Amino acid sequence: MVEPIFGVLGAVAVSFAEPALPYALSFAAGAMIYVVVDDIIPEANTSDNGKLATWGAVFGFLVMMTLDVGLG
Repeated sequence: MVEPIFGVLGAVAVSFAEPALPYALSFAAGAMIYVVVDDIIPEANTSDNGKLATWGAVFGFLVMMTLDVGLG
């Protein structure tokens, strides 16, 4: 009897949380961008492979955008 009760409570919670989902996802994306810019990019450029790391990031971004636009 526990499963149906908490199943209904979960469905109600999801219906209330759904309007906040875009804001939560944008906050998560901003946090990820902050981590990449603040930690990963400077650390990648301190090694001897700074140019390789930069070109790898550019190539990865281009592949991501190509797949996003191509697969829509």
